[in-house]
Amino acid sequence: MKTRILNSLFQGTNFLFGLALVVLIVVSVSLVIIRGIPQFGVSIHSPEILFAIKLSLYTSLLSTLFCTIISIPVAYYLARIKSNYTLLVNTVLDIPLALPPIVSGVALLLLFGTTEFGRTLSHMGLEFVFTVQGIILAQVFVNISYMIKIIYTSFISVSPRMEFVARGLGYNQLETFVKITLPLARQGILAAIIITWAKALGEFGAALMLAGATRLKTETLPLSLFLNMSTGELELAMAAATILIVISVLSLLVFEFLGSEGIVLDRTGRNGGL
Repeated sequence: MKTRILNSLFQGTNFLFGLALVVLIVVSVSLVIIRGIPQFGVSIHSPEILFAIKLSLYTSLLSTLFCTIISIPVAYYLARIKSNYTLLVNTVLDIPLALPPIVSGVALLLLFGTTEFGRTLSHMGLEFVFTVQGIILAQVFVNISYMIKIIYTSFISVSPRMEFVARGLGYNQLETFVKITLPLARQGILAAIIITWAKALGEFGAALMLAGATRLKTETLPLSLFLNMSTGELELAMAAATILIVISVLSLLVFEFLGSEGIVLDRTGRNGGL
């Protein structure tokens, strides 16, 4: 009897904590949407908001593409090659995850704005300080470590034995990777792409430090929200916030769907080890 009561108290406490957190998230996000929906139709046609949407989509898609191109080979290397340097490499790659985005932005600003390396790139036409290119660079720097982690987990779930079998049948390493490993890890890779894109779309701190917040030049949706809140343009600010919330929620739903699909495949053995 005593054990049953303690178990009920334990489960009830866990439930209440979870319920309180859910209520906090739902209520706070709903308030933004409620404030943004009435004027959304008018605000969405504002030249500033339209510019912010286009720039956000352009920079986030490009940065996600760059992250994907870099993350897949790096994650595969970390998943398959075990050496004394793996821990060191993992630690270094995790640094952007631990840094506040605004600190990452300052680090990038110093590197590309005050060093000979940055000045050389500028002379070559590659300018990142207070430019759109800077927004893309900031998004890549902040998000690539997160993407590597997700794709790394996907590659770990693919049994190396399947690759060994393919190699025994005459495939070289590249053919094995393209025809065997990538298809089996596709769910995790797609999920990583989607969540990285959503995070890039909402990147603020690093982009603010490196690219600045200039209206109709480096004004993405998060920066538009910041600028309009600073000047009291609440309608435009709420419109930007509502767009970001909708995109984030949809991205999370797709991410969760792909994640659950990956679990199902793993349990049936099609995406798991032999």
